Amino acid sequence: MDIQEELQTSVGYLRERGVGEVDIAIVLGTGLGGLVSEIEELMSFNYSQIPNIPVATVEFHFGKLIYGKLGGKRVLAWQGRFHYYEGYTMEQVVKPVRISKLLGAKALLISNAAGSLNPDMKKGALMCIEDHINLFPESPLRGRNMDDLGGRFPDMCEPYDVELGSALFRVARELDVSLYTGVYAGVPGPQLETRAEYRYLRTIGADAVGMSTVPEVIAAAHINMPCAAVSVITDECNPEHLAPFDIDEVLAIAKKSEPSLTRLFKGFIDRLPI
Repeated sequence: MDIQEELQTSVGYLRERGVGEVDIAIVLGTGLGGLVSEIEELMSFNYSQIPNIPVATVEFHFGKLIYGKLGGKRVLAWQGRFHYYEGYTMEQVVKPVRISKLLGAKALLISNAAGSLNPDMKKGALMCIEDHINLFPESPLRGRNMDDLGGRFPDMCEPYDVELGSALFRVARELDVSLYTGVYAGVPGPQLETRAEYRYLRTIGADAVGMSTVPEVIAAAHINMPCAAVSVITDECNPEHLAPFDIDEVLAIAKKSEPSLTRLFKGFIDRLPI
């Protein structure tokens, strides 16, 4: 079974069980699954139930797909993502994006946890991603092009939709939620960066660094799916004052920032003209 057949099988399974039209798809990152409590759930699926969907191996990613209503919109929320460092192929990593598009989603909203390379952004800050630097060793578009989904050479001059980003900032101002903007560097992981690597990332223009999101955004660009993404800054990567990585602290900071991110996403979806 090739990748397109796998996608159609996954979509068919969800359709047969009642998943209807989708307005917006949401991918929720590390420690940021609280938004699902705001969704009027119509149905949900463990990833293990859906044909051809991997099972998230990171213990703090739930591995659950929720279909329901939020802010008057029909949403498909992927509570937990797949990472390249888990051993999955890039095709597997971006399956949620492609499945969402095939189910009719008109836009994609992404969250992640990231480390700050910008001294102005401290732990707990939210950053709207305006652009990215792709440092993954391969692309989710590598191999035979899926012509039914998109062209061979997708343009990447604006992978993060300008209108969606502007809408996020309008909502942030309305709700008095502090929101930065910056460039996200996507790295394969799972190891953290060295002091020299943090200096390098800052030198080439990155404001934050993480191990996800970039493949999903590339896949979204390929299928002409507008997207917006917000990073929760969970650690500060100052090479001159670098402390050992503490996953418990990262999760605690993500949890503390979750209400602000939830308010922002909920307000954004409520005002989205779809």
